[in-house]
Amino acid sequence: MARIGSSDLDVFPLCLGGNVFGWTADQQASFDILDAFASGGGTFIDTSDSYSAFVPGNDGGESETIIGQWLAQRGSHDDLVIATKVSRHPDFLGLSGPNIHAAADASLGRLGVDAIDLYFAHFDDEDTPLEETAAAFDELVTAGKVRYYGISNYSAERLEEWLAIVEANGYARPVALQPHYNLVHRNTFEETLAAIAERADLGVVPYYSLASGFLTGKYRSPDDNAGTARGTGAAKYATPAGLAIVDALEEIGAAHEASITTTALAWLLAKPTVVAPIASASRVEQVADLLAVAAVTLTPDEVARLDAVSAWTPPVE
Repeated sequence: MARIGSSDLDVFPLCLGGNVFGWTADQQASFDILDAFASGGGTFIDTSDSYSAFVPGNDGGESETIIGQWLAQRGSHDDLVIATKVSRHPDFLGLSGPNIHAAADASLGRLGVDAIDLYFAHFDDEDTPLEETAAAFDELVTAGKVRYYGISNYSAERLEEWLAIVEANGYARPVALQPHYNLVHRNTFEETLAAIAERADLGVVPYYSLASGFLTGKYRSPDDNAGTARGTGAAKYATPAGLAIVDALEEIGAAHEASITTTALAWLLAKPTVVAPIASASRVEQVADLLAVAAVTLTPDEVARLDAVSAWTPPVE
């Protein structure tokens, strides 16, 4: 188990992404995936109130609703940590104080829980003063509607500003950071956010851990899986540099009897402050490779090899 930042939330070192629930996984498939994850020792589930408003015919909140139905069927969630997010639901856009409170109440209703274990500010809202947003999260924690909160998709400058505000006002501090971070998207996190996360004791929960599926090894050319829901996002990485990363993952994984998927997640877990990478499964058969990361520890030499093959330096302008 891994501790999320300065909280008392101990979680399995892989977070199951709920973005596919109500999208590429219907209710029954979602229940099967959740059952397999929990029965295999998984305890950490991530979603958002906006999942999956991006799908034609959906309104947002579908993922939370499915998770809530599963929790009701299960009878308890005391052994689980459920994370959700605010700012992108069509009915609750932005991070004004009243909006955050209303969105949290709606999420609590869909999830069917008394408190949200971990509540993320999903995307920065530069039209709302950060003081107002930070105060609203503090109020939710004080009211017992949220146990802990985190920050996602904020620049280093805005994250520093948020931390200064909570320090100055005595507000509840964030405990987690959810950045875009994986072997083909390293620089933004490593160069601007990693040091802040370490200094502020923020548990890092990276999303797009598998680069929309590219780091599973199933995209070996731009035409692979063309037309699938996530194919366009993944196949763009099928360049010589990207495929060299996959080849290294395959070779290193073989030494651990682990898949490319598991090995890519293990690289993230080897990084300071990373608590649990987020990865989703649209089919129950995919869950085993996610759970397997708990049993795979890469050697320093293996981590260094993956660091080297995935290093990218922006061109000098």
